[in-house]
Amino acid sequence: MVLLKLKFPFQKRVRLAQGLWLLSWVAMLSGAITFAMGVFLKTELHRRSEVMHSMDIHIVPNLLMAVGLASVGINIFAGKVCQDSLDPSRFPRWKMFLPPFFCVSIFFTSLLLVAMILSYALQPSLDESLKIGLKNGIRFYKDTDTPGRCFQKETIDRLQMEFHCCGNTNYRDWFEVQWISSRYLDFTSKEVKDRVKSNVDGRYLVDGVPFSCCNPASPRPCIQYNILDNSAHYNYEYQTEELNLYNRGCRQAMVNYYMGLMSTIGLGVLSVFLLQMTVLVSLRYLQTSMAGVIGQENVEIETEGYILEKGIKETLLEMKEKAMKILQFAQVADASATTPSADPEAATSAPPAK
Repeated sequence: MVLLKLKFPFQKRVRLAQGLWLLSWVAMLSGAITFAMGVFLKTELHRRSEVMHSMDIHIVPNLLMAVGLASVGINIFAGKVCQDSLDPSRFPRWKMFLPPFFCVSIFFTSLLLVAMILSYALQPSLDESLKIGLKNGIRFYKDTDTPGRCFQKETIDRLQMEFHCCGNTNYRDWFEVQWISSRYLDFTSKEVKDRVKSNVDGRYLVDGVPFSCCNPASPRPCIQYNILDNSAHYNYEYQTEELNLYNRGCRQAMVNYYMGLMSTIGLGVLSVFLLQMTVLVSLRYLQTSMAGVIGQENVEIETEGYILEKGIKETLLEMKEKAMKILQFAQVADASATTPSADPEAATSAPPAK
């Protein structure tokens, strides 16, 4: 049973070829845009790589870049086929190239859906990566003199100011680490000594945050030290009034940013997928309708076009049988390649004839 069979008079075939040629160039442009989206997402992820523990999420921009480049090549090929389909004497040369072309095209087009699904499925991985990365970033904030961590302070400060966030989960994360380098602590001061001695690990912990946590929209001058001490500031109660610090944690802020970015890109990728499938379906109709013209004296006859020559089930069974035959042929070839290797040894070990 032929799947989705249509009649194609001569004029309809010409319009199909002309429309598909134009559509293939639009799809080629969309492939270039897909590549550009992948590059943009890759750049954005790479900018924050210092606060990411793993790079699993990078598979999404990598797929977009690979599929975008493949889409450009696929649609250039499709456009060339459309041009030659207007000349029945030139179209037959594409006959042997089109079946593998469709297989490759469907594979790369399917990767667009894979990339879109992964962009949502990897959200827990992104969240965990940022959780660990930001935790380490805050812990190493003070190590401005340590090789490999010299720019950690600048990275965290710029991050908090750009995303309007503070800490990993919230501003209290800064209370659990010594974020002021010992280089800038006066150990002759009684206050410093008392704080260090009161901590089991000998760390200088304060109920304060870096300047980058301060919210410039607050009418009150920033209170970044003694945040939990109401008596340290005039007319101040940290339990009731809204602090002049960013309340949102950086992990949630960054997850929202990247997921919003990938959601927007995902809609674009879905549009490109639908456009690319339209090109492939139209090209299949053009291929099968032109097959009826090959060898005919009258090239303006009406022909039939279809998606599959048989039903979906029959086509899958036929492909399975072909794959099994190829596999069996490969096994036989391997067996025949190993068998002759024993013959020379047997021949050399045999005694000479008298």
